[in-house]
Amino acid sequence: MKTLLLVLLSLVLLPGAGAQGKYSTRAGLISFFSATPIEDIEARSTQANGVLDLNTGQLAFSVPMKSFVFRRTLMQEHFNENYVESDKFPRSTFAGTVLNFQPGSLHQGGPQSVVVEGDLTIHGVKRRVKVPGTLELKDDYLLISAKFSVAPADYDIEIPALVRENIAKSVAVTVSFACSPTAPLQATNTR
Repeated sequence: MKTLLLVLLSLVLLPGAGAQGKYSTRAGLISFFSATPIEDIEARSTQANGVLDLNTGQLAFSVPMKSFVFRRTLMQEHFNENYVESDKFPRSTFAGTVLNFQPGSLHQGGPQSVVVEGDLTIHGVKRRVKVPGTLELKDDYLLISAKFSVAPADYDIEIPALVRENIAKSVAVTVSFACSPTAPLQATNTR
C-alpha cells in the first residue's frame, strides 16, 4: 500500500508532475456485481483516486473499502465486517502500466482498446493481473474504463459456509474514471 501511495504522490506532486500528459481524479467510479440465487449483490463507490501518466503509461488507483454503498445496509455491514474486513484492510489498490502504450493513438478520437498489467491488492493480498479496458480523450478529460472479474477466494476473502452456495465464485468489477489534466504546481511567494 505504501508503494502505491508513493506512486500516486510521485505522479501528482513531484516536480514536473503537472506537465502535459498527467491526468487524475478523486471521484472515480468502481462498482461490482454478483448474481446469486437468493439476491444479487451490487455496490458502488465514487471515491476512487486515480492517476495516469500518458508519457509513461503508468496507472494507479486506490479506493476506500468503506466507500462502497449497497442497496441494503445489512449487506454493507457484512461486506465491511465479515468479508473484506475494512478496518484491517481499509483500501484496495492497483498500480501498473498500460502495455504497448501508444499515447498518439488517443488523438485519433474514440475509445482506444488497451490492456493494463499490474498489482491489484484487495484484503491485503497482492496479485498480478492483466485487465482489458479503454482510454479516450474527450474534451479536456481522459476517460478510463475497464470490466473484469475478481474471485474473492484469490484474495483470501472467506465466505461463511452458511451462504457459500448462494454467492458467486467471481464478482464482475467495473471501473469508470473521468480524469482531468493535473495542473502544474505553482511556486508560492513567502514574503
